Amino acid sequence: MIAVHLDRVSVSYGTGPVFLDLSWDIHDDRKVGLVGANGCGKSTLLRLLAGELQTETGYFVPRQDVRIGYLAQEPRLNPAHSVWAEALTASNELAEVEARLERIETQLADPTVYGNSARLERTLERQARQLEEFERLGGPGYESRVRSVLLRLGFDENDLALPTPALSGGQKKLLGLAKLLITAPELLLLDEPDNHLDLTGKTLLEETIRNYAGAVIIVSHDRYLLDVVVDEIAELEHGRLTQYPGNYSEYAFEKQTRLLRRQQLYEVQSREIRRLEQAAQRLLTWGRAHDNEDLIRRGKNIERRIERIERIEKPVLENKRMGLELKGWRGSNKVLEIVDLQKSFSTSQNGSQTVLAGLDLLIWHGERVGLVGANGSGKSVLFRLILNQDDADEGIIKIGPSVVIGHYSQEHETLDYERSLLDTVRRSGQFTESAAVNFLGRFLFNYEQSRGPVGNLSGGERSRLQLALLMLSGANFLLLDEPTNNLDITSTEVLEEALADFEGTVLVISHDRYFLDRVSERIVEIEDGGLVEYAGNFSDYQAAKDESKRRP
Repeated sequence: MIAVHLDRVSVSYGTGPVFLDLSWDIHDDRKVGLVGANGCGKSTLLRLLAGELQTETGYFVPRQDVRIGYLAQEPRLNPAHSVWAEALTASNELAEVEARLERIETQLADPTVYGNSARLERTLERQARQLEEFERLGGPGYESRVRSVLLRLGFDENDLALPTPALSGGQKKLLGLAKLLITAPELLLLDEPDNHLDLTGKTLLEETIRNYAGAVIIVSHDRYLLDVVVDEIAELEHGRLTQYPGNYSEYAFEKQTRLLRRQQLYEVQSREIRRLEQAAQRLLTWGRAHDNEDLIRRGKNIERRIERIERIEKPVLENKRMGLELKGWRGSNKVLEIVDLQKSFSTSQNGSQTVLAGLDLLIWHGERVGLVGANGSGKSVLFRLILNQDDADEGIIKIGPSVVIGHYSQEHETLDYERSLLDTVRRSGQFTESAAVNFLGRFLFNYEQSRGPVGNLSGGERSRLQLALLMLSGANFLLLDEPTNNLDITSTEVLEEALADFEGTVLVISHDRYFLDRVSERIVEIEDGGLVEYAGNFSDYQAAKDESKRRP
C-alpha cells in the first residue's frame, strides 16, 4: 500500500531548483536506499517528506494514518537533558496527554468543580477520554519501552545518566534513532544514520532497520549497509528520481547495464537520423536542381518524419569524477615493523589506562591492511605513534629506510584552514597559478573555491583536498584514517580504483565495510591492547569472527 504520494513536487533554493516535477510513490512495506551525488538534494527531499519544507508545485500527499519520523544528519538533542530525560521526550502526543491529565487532576481538587455535580461530571468525562488516549498511546508501559529500546541500541544503565553533550557522535545518532523507535512511526526517514558509528553500532543499526515493521528510507554512503538492509534503491540525479529493485550491488549493475543499453540505442537512432537527413537533403537538392516537384515532396516528407521522431536523450555515462592517481614506488621490502608496543594514558583519578599492551605488527611492501576495532580501542593512537606524533612507553617501531609516509587525517588536522586552496597545493607541488587551478579542477573545485580558504570547504570537499595532497606527496606508504568519511559513493569508488593501481603499501583505519572488502587483503583488529590478524578482506574477517562465536 502507498504510504506517501509525491506528484510533480519542486523545491528551489537561491541558486536555483534542487529538483523539479519529481514524482514518487513510497510503499509502506519497503526499505529504500536514497542515493545520489553530494548536493543533489537527498537531504532536501527527506526534509520535504518530514514536513519541514513545502513543495512549490504539485502535491505531497501522505496517507491519512501514516506517521512520519525523521532522523537528521545531526540529531536535535536538548543539551540540558540526560540520555534518559531526552529519550522520554520521544512522544510529544503522550507528553501533551499527560499535561492535560495533570490539569484535569488540578481541576478535580478545586471546590468549585467537585462541589458542582454538572461540572464534576463533565470534568470526569474529559479525564476518562484522556485516560483512554493515554492507554492508546502506550502510556502505562512507556518508561519500560523507552528503557528497552535504549538497551537494545547499545546503551547500558550507566549511560542513561550521561548528559547529551557528553555523548560521542555515534551515541547521539543512536539516541536520535531510539526516540523514533519508541514511537514506531509507519515511515522512518534516516539521513546518514551510520555516520560516526563503529562496527558494533553499524551492526545494531542494520538489525534495527531489517526488523522494523514499517517503511524506511535511508540516505547513506555506506554501500555495505545498503546491500544488507534495502530492497529498493531510489537514485536522485539531475533532479530526477529513478527506482531500481534490489540492493546497492544490484542497482550498480543494473544502472550500468541501462546506461550502456541507452547509449547503444542513442547511437543507433542518431546514425539512422543522420541517414534520413542525408536522404532528405539529396532529394531536395536533386529536386530543386532539376525542378522536380516529386523529389522535393518526398524530401519534405522525410523531414516531417524526422521531426516526429521521439529523440532518445544522450545519456550521461558518468558524473564528473575526481582525477585521483596515486603513483607510489617500491621502496623497502619491509615497510613497517612493530614489536611489543605499549602505551598508557594518565586518568583524572591519578591512575592510568592502558591502550596498547604488547602490540606486534609486520607489514610488507605492496600489502593493503585494514585496521579495525571498537571506538577508543587505540587505532588513532597507533597511527600517532607510527607518525612519531607521540611517544610509546615501551616497544619498537621500525620504518623501512626508503619508506615515505603519506597521512590522511580523519579530522583534517593536516590542513591549514586559513590558507587558500591554491596556496595549499602550490606549497605541495611545483605549480604555476594556472596549473594549480587546473589541478584543483581535477578534484572538482571551481575557480572561486580555489582562491578561497580551506575553512570554507565542506567535509567532503576537505576530504577531496586531502586526497589531492596525498597524490602530490609521492608517498609509498599510506596511513589512511577513515578516508571515506564525507566522500560520496562516486568519490569513494575513485579512491578504491586508485588504491588498486597504487604501487606502494596501505594501512587504513575504516568502518566502511564495503570499502574494506574491495581494498584490503588482510584485516588486523585491535583487541584488549593487542592485534589479532585475519587473512582476507572484511567479509572473510566477519566470517571468521562469526565462526569463532559458534564454537563451544
